Amino acid sequence: MIATQGLNTYLVGGAVRDRLLGLTVTERDFVVVGATVGDLLQRGFQQVGKDFPVFLHPETKDEYALARTERKTAPGYHGFAVHADPSVTLEQDLLRRDLTINALAQHASGEIVDPYGGLADLNARRLRHVSPAFVEDPVRILRVARFAARFAGLGFRVADETRELMRAMVDAGEVDALVPERVWQELSRALGEARPSRFFEVLRDCGALARLLPELDRLWGVPQPIQWHPEIDTGVHVMLVLDMAARLSPDLEIRFAALCHDLGKGTTPPDILPSHRGHEARGAALVDVLCDRFKIPNRCRELARITARDHGLVHKVDELRAGTILDLLEGADALRRPARFHQMLIACEADYRGRTGYEERPYPQGERLRRLLEVVAGVDVGAIALATREPRLIPERIRAARIGAIKAERRESDEGPPPTGL
Repeated sequence: MIATQGLNTYLVGGAVRDRLLGLTVTERDFVVVGATVGDLLQRGFQQVGKDFPVFLHPETKDEYALARTERKTAPGYHGFAVHADPSVTLEQDLLRRDLTINALAQHASGEIVDPYGGLADLNARRLRHVSPAFVEDPVRILRVARFAARFAGLGFRVADETRELMRAMVDAGEVDALVPERVWQELSRALGEARPSRFFEVLRDCGALARLLPELDRLWGVPQPIQWHPEIDTGVHVMLVLDMAARLSPDLEIRFAALCHDLGKGTTPPDILPSHRGHEARGAALVDVLCDRFKIPNRCRELARITARDHGLVHKVDELRAGTILDLLEGADALRRPARFHQMLIACEADYRGRTGYEERPYPQGERLRRLLEVVAGVDVGAIALATREPRLIPERIRAARIGAIKAERRESDEGPPPTGL
């Protein structure tokens, strides 16, 4: 490429790592050593970085950054002084990276530059910090946990020395300085990984989960009835549910709902354990607390709230009266928002199948409720309104027609017990 002729460029970071692991490379980032801002602008690069010099290639639009160093100057994610000039070496640039497997570079000739043992750590399936400067940015704790989730299927584990460093950072209160938006950014990205449970397990192991998500952390050690939950421990169950949700759907909203569906069990009075009466309502309230704290988008909040509140009813749909089923549909706003209701049913399926020994069992409740929603939506409310002389009677007659449609569908399909009334 003409634009890079005469420049000393290296492919760096995730692209090198993923290529060596045999994974698909989706983004390519480059470091330019020995150059100035003017050198890149003269070649047609477009400068886009505000905090440090980052440029877009005029043809490929790949990102190119001048080699730089960073020095901690103040608390927080943005509290760094950046220094970029032609004297900064590639090794100095790679030293500021978080993990050794991300501190690899590849020259255009194909040569791999590995000053900090990243190749050995790739082969050992080890997530290890590059330098003691790791402690300067608490976001790195979340990033390590996210990479553990991303590469769980390849057998990666956090190095012992890195785990101890993360624990020391938590003990020093470093994670308390994390801004809510940054926590949600890493959390939402982790939920998108193939095995998101590893993210939370790593955070729990270093103590960060208790500081950031106490509503979730307190679920470990809380027992459930063994006849329904062979895994017994609520925290273990929620991780099984989360990974099952990841199997069933790529949707962030569904995975977040799966994560939050049983938060109420962490506040169950000890004297009624292992029963968890009322945990659904308590859990729905905790969803709002958590979402307020991290400024989580409404689309995630709303699905998580109705899933926490209604998952028990969905599981027992065959035992519900027709009127209760209608209340469930209307309470979830299923008639106006059927797509969200279908998402809730997937989250409920993940809850049902996220139990030891239940992983491959069918979940007919989901299809049952999808069909019942169809027949309720098929009731011609306009015709009922036209045929009713007294307007005050319209809601009552619409409800009666919808309940009748539910009863008729249950009789016709011969699924579940016959309806027993309103």
